[in-house]
Amino acid sequence: MALGVFGLTIGLALGGVVLLGALGFVLQRTVDTEAFRTADAVALLAAEDALPDPLPVAGGQVRVQVVDAQGRIRAASIDADRLVPMVRPERLDRDRRQRLEVPAERVGLAGPVRVVTVPAGTAADPLTVLVARSMADVRHSAHVVRTILLVAFPLLVAVLAAVAWRVVGATLRPVEALRRGAEEITGRAGAGRLPVPASADEIHRLALTLNGMLDRLESARARQRAFVSDAAHELRSPLTNIRTELEVAQRLADRTDWPAVTTNLLADTERLSRLVDDLLLLARLDEAPPTRGVGPVEVGALLAEVAARYPSPPVRVTPPPAPLWTTGNADELRRVLANLVDNAVRHAYGSVVLAAAEAASTEGPGSGAYHLVTVTDDGPGIPVADRERVFDRFTRLDDGRARDDGGAGLGLAIVRELVRRAGGSISLTDAPDQRGLRACLLLPAFPGEDGRGPQIDGP
Repeated sequence: MALGVFGLTIGLALGGVVLLGALGFVLQRTVDTEAFRTADAVALLAAEDALPDPLPVAGGQVRVQVVDAQGRIRAASIDADRLVPMVRPERLDRDRRQRLEVPAERVGLAGPVRVVTVPAGTAADPLTVLVARSMADVRHSAHVVRTILLVAFPLLVAVLAAVAWRVVGATLRPVEALRRGAEEITGRAGAGRLPVPASADEIHRLALTLNGMLDRLESARARQRAFVSDAAHELRSPLTNIRTELEVAQRLADRTDWPAVTTNLLADTERLSRLVDDLLLLARLDEAPPTRGVGPVEVGALLAEVAARYPSPPVRVTPPPAPLWTTGNADELRRVLANLVDNAVRHAYGSVVLAAAEAASTEGPGSGAYHLVTVTDDGPGIPVADRERVFDRFTRLDDGRARDDGGAGLGLAIVRELVRRAGGSISLTDAPDQRGLRACLLLPAFPGEDGRGPQIDGP
């Protein structure tokens, strides 16, 4: 605030100086113009050899003389000296118009005196017209303006400072309220909202944006707490099983069936390793930027590669009629299909079908061409109300809550994150015969000829 007032003071002071300079310049030019007008009129009379004596002039602050080449006064106004020229002869230039200042006592006028000279007469008899005007009125006007500015300047600065203080205070009051609200939220380390001012201005929009950010942070914090809690619970279960197996084996001593214990421990260790790997993968996906544009990857070959890991039946592949190329990381897309097929095989009654085709132009999440990959099983399906929830982390439906069979509930969460990184989308729908579930995976087509593949130059 003080800096703003200081800047305002400097600006007004510079403006006053410029105003005084401009006023003095304009008044002086006005005096010179009037003096030249009088001198031109007298020069016209001299050229016609019709100089009256005395020379007629208007006002008592003007003196006029007409001098010849020898410095003698040929004619003068009634108040002008008829013996001594107003300007010494050596200062006169007989061939051009001049503006000069002379001492007041030499002319007999008050204050500084401005003298203009105009050549007149003929070549045989050159003359010079001298017109003197007092600058006392000009100096007085400038002095009055300067005095007014000196008196009014502090008052103006004080008034403007008071107005600026009120305006800036009223403007910053909502900002201070936001600061206090943020301090309270930080102090209690919990959820909260910042006060929103009633005025629909930039501060109002800032408060709304900050509240939206706080809501998103709180949601992220809640998801993180839930994730940590679920992860701790899921990690505790295999560790508890391993510890129980070992305690029982230790207590039974020689009666322990060590091959069975080893088998159980390896199963729990493998489940624990898979869970840790999935958690680390999700953590990396949360931090890593998207990898759109990597590729190309041929969808049909990828389906055949994933299906080869499972017996046929139940897993069958319906290959696309032509090669379909997509963008994305081949390992990540392979992981996506493997997770989907694992879920389908786990719940299918008899068959799982993998297929790929070109998607309709209206099916993609954005502009551009897409390929549709489907994984269809004939299992019990998933209720419509739960088809979005199953993509959340650590979500297991009632028929899949057995950890040995249903996993930790991270498979579909990993699928969604990997698909988003590839620039696609995934959804769950009913199978065509209304029996079973179909996972519909939309992958962006590689930007090649007709969207079918990369452009390869011939040899």
